[in-house]
Amino acid sequence: MNDAETPLAELRAHMANFVAERDWQRYHRPKNLASSIAIEAAELMEHFQWEDPDPADLTLEQREAAGEELADVFAYVLSLANALELDLAATYAKKMLKNQAKYPAGPQRHHSPGGEG
Repeated sequence: MNDAETPLAELRAHMANFVAERDWQRYHRPKNLASSIAIEAAELMEHFQWEDPDPADLTLEQREAAGEELADVFAYVLSLANALELDLAATYAKKMLKNQAKYPAGPQRHHSPGGEG
């Protein structure tokens, strides 16, 4: 699998199968999944807790460790999208249109550089 060749629908189906094979559906309630996203995001933040390295300065081991936590966050995002029956790509596109209106391109203003919000 890689980003360039793997459709989001395939990742969602893969996650749904993983959950079903373990009979975890009863645990995959929206509150539990949202909490799990926050917990895994905190574990990701832990890798950078006392430093602010330039991405180019990270070792392969540091990148892989952060990547594993990011994958955990992503897995729970996919599971929550499945539980809520959300079209994640469509939801993302709609939200980004709102972000473009809220944070127009141009001279830097006082807002998040990523435009999230």
